[in-house]
Amino acid sequence: MPESESIRDIGFAKLDFDRCRRTGLGETVYAPGKTKEQLAVILQAFRAAGKPALTTRCTQEQYEFAAQRLDRLRFDAVSRVLVMECDNMPRHSGRIAVCTGGTADIPVAEEAARTVEFFGATVDRYFDVGVAGLQRLLNCVDSIRQADVVIAVAGMEGALGSVIAGLVEAPVIAVPTSVGYGASFGGLAPLLSMLNSCAEGMSVVNIDNGFGAGVLACRMIRIADRKAKK
Repeated sequence: MPESESIRDIGFAKLDFDRCRRTGLGETVYAPGKTKEQLAVILQAFRAAGKPALTTRCTQEQYEFAAQRLDRLRFDAVSRVLVMECDNMPRHSGRIAVCTGGTADIPVAEEAARTVEFFGATVDRYFDVGVAGLQRLLNCVDSIRQADVVIAVAGMEGALGSVIAGLVEAPVIAVPTSVGYGASFGGLAPLLSMLNSCAEGMSVVNIDNGFGAGVLACRMIRIADRKAKK
């Protein structure tokens, strides 16, 4: 794609329509800091280019305003993810397990899960399987082992990722959340716990960054798919 066509300058934003060719995954819109009018114009530009769009951290107000102007929008209030579909939605093989330590971690986990689903992979959800009741995790670990990548989302002390990484063959992506009491320091305690894990085969993304975990998981399975097809 020529450089003049790869970037769409709409004044207040420059949209990267060539990112999918370069990285395998298209551009995502970060809703905070944008007015509802700006977000609607951005989505209209994606629609005009025939491209799907994933929007993260979207508000109900932003969604309702955009929905009055565009069809084929899906909004999930839990994850605050807004998806605008088109006719050429991505499809990839691979299964990704998304696990949470507790129910309070579900919003971050759903951001990861819906990111994975947008980019075309299959998600299996295992919620509230934290180490405070280890039997909950052990009851479903055989199913989790079938996944190609595991995303472990946890706050408090953030032990879930380490435990899962010691039980499965697949790579584990740990997501610390800001869930916890005062000494968790808004997610810093689980972040440091995950970074200092002795369980090999685990990577860590930033606090509450379900989107980043979903993208990383999709890149992993896309590389595996590409090598399998050679």
